Amino acid sequence: MDEAFEPRNELERKLVAAWQGEISSDEFMAELMGSEVFMPVADEEMVAGIQRSTRAKPLIIHDEEGTPVMPLFTSPERAKPFLADYPGYGGGLLAEFKWVLAKMGTGCGIALNPGWEIGFDMEPETVSQLG
Repeated sequence: MDEAFEPRNELERKLVAAWQGEISSDEFMAELMGSEVFMPVADEEMVAGIQRSTRAKPLIIHDEEGTPVMPLFTSPERAKPFLADYPGYGGGLLAEFKWVLAKMGTGCGIALNPGWEIGFDMEPETVSQLG
């Protein structure tokens, strides 16, 4: 992203503080565990204005080694530039990070704010320890 990362919410302020070494990674993780994140999900087909599925299908990408990774964002606005490369994922859910961890399967990593300088990746092993 060419745009400067200006924090827009408390989670983003804590993320910047962690990046700048003002708070520990443990302090940031505690904030993340109690925060909402934006999870891109597949656009649903509507039939007569009614959504067909009752289950959200989150976007899953794969890293260089082929490991599945779920992109999450600190706000819906952060997702927009990234999702331009993923047709069919125009929307998403604001959900508690703890809920996302509880619902996601094993063996999947997390990328927080992919495409932005201020973000981070979590390996599947780290994700499973959190859940």
